[in-house]
Amino acid sequence: MTFTTEKYATVRGLRLAWLGAGGDRPSGDGVVLALHGHFGRARMFASLAGALGPRHRVIALEQRGHGHSARGDGDFGPDAYVADAAAFLRGLGLGPVVVLGHSMGGVVAFRLAARYPELVKALVVEEGGAFNRPPDVPHPVLDVSGWPRRAATLDELRRAIEALGIPDAGYFLESAVEHRDGWGLLFDYDDMMASQRALVGDWWADWLGSDCPALLIHGLDSFVLPTALARQMAARRPGTVLREFAGCGHWVHDDDPVRFAYTVREFLDGL
Repeated sequence: MTFTTEKYATVRGLRLAWLGAGGDRPSGDGVVLALHGHFGRARMFASLAGALGPRHRVIALEQRGHGHSARGDGDFGPDAYVADAAAFLRGLGLGPVVVLGHSMGGVVAFRLAARYPELVKALVVEEGGAFNRPPDVPHPVLDVSGWPRRAATLDELRRAIEALGIPDAGYFLESAVEHRDGWGLLFDYDDMMASQRALVGDWWADWLGSDCPALLIHGLDSFVLPTALARQMAARRPGTVLREFAGCGHWVHDDDPVRFAYTVREFLDGL
């Protein structure tokens, strides 16, 4: 099962892109809303959609300012992302659904569950922390302000980004496209800096603000979510299952896609 052609929805006055796999379902039964993290795109969930089908319909939303979605009025606060997701689900007539999010998308997911419990029946949070500020998280903001705007080739763009200290630019290059003046990334660097800074904070009240079943996925080599914090999140929130992935970092879905998909599918089958 693969994603269909990219679609668009007008959400709170914004044109947001999204991808779907698994056919149309008249209700939220078997539907998974997937939310990427900073710098990400909806298509990062293609492998997961294939692994979950055909029992589950995966809908991946390209969040404001990312991929082919509009940036809107420049509001990249967490509340804006949450309101977008809620309006998107209601516009499709869906809910309650399982909401899966990676990193920033994970924070949006559990904040959505806390604020709109009627829309969320379960959570899958990959590397989204309930606390995101120093000293617990030493570097919550990745400075992309000096990244190259254009390069002659895709390989040159990769090398230029990796020369700035990124070990593997593959995740970011999912947003690379060829413009008239060379290769560049779809997201605006200033927008991403503002969005990351807005996510620095204490989100414990939101993590503890819902009671639906939750799966928390953590890479033991992650530089974003400390293991101690992941274990504390699971211990403090009833109905939460923690799955730790050895040898994986912040992008568990890329580091171990087979086990990641199996773990998500096992959780969904047990609901």
